[in-house]
Amino acid sequence: MSTETSAQTLTFLRRGQPVTLNNVAPDRTLLEVLREDLHCTGTKEGCGEGDCGACTVVLGEAVDGKLEYKAINSCIRLAHSVEGLAVWTVEDISADAPAGELHPAQEAMVQCHGSQCGFCTPGFVMSLFGMYQNTDGGKGIDRAQAQADLSGNLCRCTGYRPILDAAQQMVDLPLPAGCGVNEAQTVAALQVLNKKKADGAVYLRPTTLAELLQQRAAHPKAQVVAGCTDVGLWVTKMHKRFATVLDVTTARELRRVERYPNHIAIGAAVNLTEAYDALVQDRPQLKTFAQRFAGLPVRNSGTLGGNVANGSPIGDSMPLLIALGASVVLMRWDARKGQIAHRELPLEDLYTGYRTNVMKADELLCWVKVPLPQTSSEFMRVYKISKRFDDDISAVCLAIQMTLKEGVVQHISIGAGGVAATPVRARRTEAALWGQTWTTDTVKKATEALRAEFQPISDMRASAHYRHTVLGNLLQRFWLESQGLQHINLDNLNAATLEALA
Repeated sequence: MSTETSAQTLTFLRRGQPVTLNNVAPDRTLLEVLREDLHCTGTKEGCGEGDCGACTVVLGEAVDGKLEYKAINSCIRLAHSVEGLAVWTVEDISADAPAGELHPAQEAMVQCHGSQCGFCTPGFVMSLFGMYQNTDGGKGIDRAQAQADLSGNLCRCTGYRPILDAAQQMVDLPLPAGCGVNEAQTVAALQVLNKKKADGAVYLRPTTLAELLQQRAAHPKAQVVAGCTDVGLWVTKMHKRFATVLDVTTARELRRVERYPNHIAIGAAVNLTEAYDALVQDRPQLKTFAQRFAGLPVRNSGTLGGNVANGSPIGDSMPLLIALGASVVLMRWDARKGQIAHRELPLEDLYTGYRTNVMKADELLCWVKVPLPQTSSEFMRVYKISKRFDDDISAVCLAIQMTLKEGVVQHISIGAGGVAATPVRARRTEAALWGQTWTTDTVKKATEALRAEFQPISDMRASAHYRHTVLGNLLQRFWLESQGLQHINLDNLNAATLEALA
């Protein structure tokens, strides 16, 4: 375990009042602090890996004078990452209500019979609370939004129908006195809290890019974190301990999505929810895929930059970004010149092997640059194959971007995940398609090339043979969709479509 000498003070807002905890080690999770130090045992520990949602809490942050709410998994979120934020647990949302009245998120679960064993219920309630706050009291929540926003919460006994009913019923329930959030007061309290910069030698939270890079140069062995959605697993599952942690998410320059004439630049501190919103804005067809990246609490914590830097061969972002022609900007502090130095390279050239990359000890991945669609004839699809539709890890991920001109493949780029030690670009398959007439014969040859290009392994998610077969099948599916066969696309899959196909 971490020693007391490697700990520092943690302060955040709870029920409108600052909570200060001393001697919090840099590798303690938020869930540990809530349950062990504050005795908030309503927040449950289930999977310990951000999969089940039993540990869900809601964070509040003052942004441009307004309060932003995000449901997150406290089991894998490092405690010091909530320094200067507001935290709500299931004990908080109706704590000040008279006569035991409940918040609409709780009352709706009662009225709709949304709980049986009750272990997952606090997590569902907190996700509902986040939805309630973000929709001005539950207004306009339809079934699709309820299902998407609750995708990070698993229920093993009640069934989802009554819980989805509860999400839609919140708007019809009164908000008892004492259950509402005084947003103006909370924003003011957060602003006061954040004027006092937290000093710490073990959990470093630089507020500017220059300071972040200087800290990286000074602490090359520090564990870099963004949303902690993977590093948190190293703590809970592998029992790793860190003497020093460097958090990139408070560097204000990296919290932006910047738009330029030909590309967008997504900062390494932009969470996955906001990053995918930016990608979907330019390519609406990516919406379903974006919602299938883990669950909402993971997307609210994790960052696109962190997902890319992590370099997992089954990370869903990288095949998509490779197909889109994305590049990454690596930065370091040049002490000799007293300024930031940077270099840019295609995303697929970042990796050298399994979870290894070309970054130097003093470099950080600071930006992901994604080209905008350059022509209306761009045809883009990304396919995720997993055992569960929601909140699951890919067995295979394939992303394809193509532009045709008079029936000829003018441009093609293909990114693949789950088939090699790193996320990869299917260069040989691209070569088989480039400049060819887009016909069944061309696709057949390209399918053979794609299957021959990779030698996937067998693991708990899929066999090598399955992955090999699926790779080619997905290219065939891309061909069918390019020919107008749209009912096989998940975006168009509904009860009416299934009935028509029966």
